[in-house]
Amino acid sequence: MFDVGDGVVNLGIGIGSTLYSGSYYTSGVPPISLSYEQGIKDEVLDKGVIGVCGYVGYSSYKYRYTYFGSDWGWNYTNIFIGGGGLFHYPLVDNLDTYIGLLLGYQILTTKEYGTIPGEDFSSASGGLVFSSFVGGRYYFGEKFAVFAQLGYGISYLTFGLSIKL
Repeated sequence: MFDVGDGVVNLGIGIGSTLYSGSYYTSGVPPISLSYEQGIKDEVLDKGVIGVCGYVGYSSYKYRYTYFGSDWGWNYTNIFIGGGGLFHYPLVDNLDTYIGLLLGYQILTTKEYGTIPGEDFSSASGGLVFSSFVGGRYYFGEKFAVFAQLGYGISYLTFGLSIKL
């Protein structure tokens, strides 16, 4: 399934923001991610494979509030760029199961908007972020798979399509 020399591209969409929740939040762009993984070492614990990956994720949210008839709130964006390692261990035919760790940089921006006079605030910040996850890819053939991943990152649950190059 996943071996040394294999390259896999994953395109995912997430459910459950790791930053924004509550009744006033609405999603602008749901958490989306793109990653590339390369197998680098096999025969780990008999049939396991170690891979390295690059990752980028993006999401945007709005916090909207009505204040005495005025529309007011904030627009947030979240960008996560990182790299990491994964350990694959096949348990079932056609199912590539794995655990992984990411280390990256997260960029958060905030921009206030609305019809309240005098309000115009924006801010940006960033910092190192650590992420761990568990997941699996189910292959429908040699090249195409669907995946699901649970853990901290751009979202709590990510699912999508994988293509083996």
